[in-house]
Amino acid sequence: MPDATPPSTEFIYKAEVDIADRRSLGTSALGERLIVDILGGHFEGPRLRGRVLPGGADRQLLRPDGVKELHALYEMQTDDGTVLTVDNRVVVDESVQPERYARSCVAIRAPAGPYEWLNRRVFVGTLASLGPSRKAVAIRVYMLT
Repeated sequence: MPDATPPSTEFIYKAEVDIADRRSLGTSALGERLIVDILGGHFEGPRLRGRVLPGGADRQLLRPDGVKELHALYEMQTDDGTVLTVDNRVVVDESVQPERYARSCVAIRAPAGPYEWLNRRVFVGTLASLGPSRKAVAIRVYMLT
């Protein structure tokens, strides 16, 4: 039986997400727990565009080894009014140089209609800060093909 073709990526969108200050939720056996509220933003790509809705949050775990695990859950509304739910799980390792490692697995849930193809694909992403001039992050999302 032949091996499967290795995946490649297709760019889907870039989101610029405005965020609040990080707040501590206390320390657990696994590390310090933090939360960052999502205030809004916008996203754009070849097949979809719109705004990031306020009300989501990014729950973070700062592990004893210095690695951060992020779990962001929020909604995005396309220009035609469709609401998508994004569940983004990110690993951030600041010890890697010259550029930190910040990669994610992204699940996107869409209602029936023109965006339901998002429910049937696997997505990965990158995360970069837009600071210090802006309290926001840039998220690039790619579909594995």
